[in-house]
Amino acid sequence: MTITKRDRKALMLLGGAVLLTTVYWLWPDGSDGTVAAVAPSGRNSVSAAEKQLAQLREIAATVPAKEDVKKGVAAELAAREKGLIAADTAAQAQAQLIQIVRQLARAESPAIEIRSTELGALRPLGDGYGQVDVAVQIECRIDQLINLLAALAVRPELISTSDLRITSSNSKEKVVGVRLGVIGVVPRRLVPEKKGGSA
Repeated sequence: MTITKRDRKALMLLGGAVLLTTVYWLWPDGSDGTVAAVAPSGRNSVSAAEKQLAQLREIAATVPAKEDVKKGVAAELAAREKGLIAADTAAQAQAQLIQIVRQLARAESPAIEIRSTELGALRPLGDGYGQVDVAVQIECRIDQLINLLAALAVRPELISTSDLRITSSNSKEKVVGVRLGVIGVVPRRLVPEKKGGSA
């Protein structure tokens, strides 16, 4: 294989280009990654440092007040979370909710009889809590129903009615059939995590 004069020229130019590129990339650029510190000069640097110190002192002075606010909020949250239905499982939380409704129904005179109960779903409630649902079927007078709803509203637990359906049951005795849905707030750890999908 013979190399012509023209090929030699091209190879020499290619070699020169490679050499220049290598030198360009390997040549030190004068900065070794460090930043040179500039010495403060004169009166401006002292006044700037004093202003910065004053600002830092102001910020430091607000820390105790912010800590007091944080403690107050934490205490209020703890007081409100006392109303959570404390249970180890969702089924226990639903059982407690039904037990509360039964206690209130028995407190009426005459006692309200719970005909049936239904267990609902356990759902997330915001980011930190969960919600259990139960429903009960009862027959009672309208004044007993009002008393039952008022008693539910003043309970210390975080419970509320979620559904109320009233049907006429016995018009002579003024008795109504009621389907009453009740929800209670539970810790989020009782809510099962959804697997393999978006919420």
